[in-house]
Amino acid sequence: MNKFKAFVVVIVLISFSKTFACLNWELKTLKNNFEIYRDRTHQYIPYGHQFKIKDFPSLILDLENGYKKTKDIDYLSDKGYVLIIQEKYDEALKLYLEIEKIKPNRYSTASNLGTLYELMGENEKAYEWIKKSIKINPESHEGSEWLHLKILEVKILKSQNPSGAFFINTNFGSEIVPKTKLSNKELQKLRDALYFQLNERISFIIPKDKIIAVLLFELGNVTTVMSEYNYKDASKIYLLSKQYGFEGELLNLSCV
Repeated sequence: MNKFKAFVVVIVLISFSKTFACLNWELKTLKNNFEIYRDRTHQYIPYGHQFKIKDFPSLILDLENGYKKTKDIDYLSDKGYVLIIQEKYDEALKLYLEIEKIKPNRYSTASNLGTLYELMGENEKAYEWIKKSIKINPESHEGSEWLHLKILEVKILKSQNPSGAFFINTNFGSEIVPKTKLSNKELQKLRDALYFQLNERISFIIPKDKIIAVLLFELGNVTTVMSEYNYKDASKIYLLSKQYGFEGELLNLSCV
């Protein structure tokens, strides 16, 4: 049996087997100690955050009261994040611009404004704010914001068929089994960046989305290369890529 057929057989077996991935907890707590999400995440499979908010008005009011009592700007920043979750983009934008006037050059303000402008479709402004956030804190978001800039470049250029190589500055070949010359350290850094950016985006963007689809495919490739032919997680990521609209013969074979 050649390598091509062997790879397909392995994926078929995995697709029908019951698997138990390593579990991690990822949580975000607001300034008022409200736990906005506690995700049981499968390692490096980006399913997005599962927000726990049931009473938005009460949460907003509590954050506003916290700011009135303490004048701690983090309360207002968290209020803006909650408004984004509600898709109240205009309100969130007004608030973050006010925060920038009150206390300029905060990393979280620049980062949130970049994300907010992107969600509003104003990608040029988003690019400038994300670039500013990187200048303030180069290691922000686990050092993955370089990828955020790449995503915004594609959106600004309105590319209809963005390539994975453009986003991640490398490729894994055209064979069914991905190959790379990247070191393990470089692969780990790339996987971290892809996972972080995808997990955030999937929290807000439902299928289909070409950029997310391409990035998921590349994360599947990275995971395959790093997993020493343990394709369980990679197969799940490839299937997510297909759900988000990735099309290609290699993906179809990977998800058999």
